[in-house]
Amino acid sequence: MLKGKKIVLGITGSIAAYKACYIIRGLIKRGAEVQVVVTPAGKEFITPITLSALTSKPVISEFFAQRDGTWNSHVDLGLWADAMLIAPATASTIGKMANGIADNMLITTYLSAKAPVFVAPAMDLDMYAHPSTRKNLDTLRSYGNHIIEPGTGELASHLVGKGRMEEPENIIRVLDEFFASNTDLQGKRIMITAGPTYEKIDPVRFIGNYSSGKMGFALAEECARRGAEVTLIAGPVQLSASHSRIRRIDVESAQEMYEAARTCFSASDAAILCAAVADYRPEEVADKKIKREKERELELRLVATRDIAAELGSVKRKDQLLVGFALETNDEGRNAKDKLERKNFDFIVLNSLNDKGAGFRYDTNKVSIIDRQGRRDYPLKPKTEVALDIVDYLCEMMKRLPE
Repeated sequence: MLKGKKIVLGITGSIAAYKACYIIRGLIKRGAEVQVVVTPAGKEFITPITLSALTSKPVISEFFAQRDGTWNSHVDLGLWADAMLIAPATASTIGKMANGIADNMLITTYLSAKAPVFVAPAMDLDMYAHPSTRKNLDTLRSYGNHIIEPGTGELASHLVGKGRMEEPENIIRVLDEFFASNTDLQGKRIMITAGPTYEKIDPVRFIGNYSSGKMGFALAEECARRGAEVTLIAGPVQLSASHSRIRRIDVESAQEMYEAARTCFSASDAAILCAAVADYRPEEVADKKIKREKERELELRLVATRDIAAELGSVKRKDQLLVGFALETNDEGRNAKDKLERKNFDFIVLNSLNDKGAGFRYDTNKVSIIDRQGRRDYPLKPKTEVALDIVDYLCEMMKRLPE
């Protein structure tokens, strides 16, 4: 599936840079075209002559070629690529990517890239485990980058632990599988809701929840990757959608999400309601900040918000699918099945706060998919992989819809 694909390979200053040669050979053997961009530190570990001999292309490192002053356009590279792979990716480069520090050709190319970006970290175990590195990797994930987790083994320091760059054949396999993904949603229109809603109490306070939006954004990226035109209705989150087929609508309150969803649903082939929408909102919103008064209690009267799922379920056509989510703390299966029927979902994705690593704010999730025929349970996985399972299930059901 890599035949004819244009890959920008970024190489940074790591002892694992020698493995880039095997990555290049493997990519070219599969029919890909490879353009290397190497950092100045990367050239200390592997020579541009070696890389150029393998790719049959001049290696790019500086903004200007020293001999003739040719300008190397990071913008053109970003538009040219079908994918960008940074392998090895040092802690320094990962930090620069996460924080937009564009002080070399590789980072400016990354910031200009329109294609999916894959990052293969390589560093000593303590560097990899450091909170700053973990935070930077989480930031890259939130941007939509694909992190190819390092392996565990003996490192250059002769210590043994996690931080060793994944082997070249496995890195190539990740790219191959990415491009091998089918286009079974080509031409379909999918609406997805994601994140929390905020219900105002006064100009500075609100009622909300802990939803990060990570699951909904992962679903949007996976649907778009399979060819769908995605409308992503997002509550207040600190995430970005990277795929060009994702149209994002930002909302804040349950009412705003309801209005956007009602408008978009009729033109959609399917809707995935992943947002954690507030069930209640303050009946009255103060126009000024409510001041604390000594010995005085504050009472808020709450009223129900519009039930987005139930209202979409009531107007759902036979040629549409509606998918819901249930985050439960008790009687999980029974509550999810009840919600499936009440909201007229075609299937519902259940996760429980009793499962470690699942639910709000985690990068992982453990779900069960329930429909009227039964239940399918899945192990704890990264949310990007959970999204793949859910979209697989969606595609299976879409095949049964009437034309």
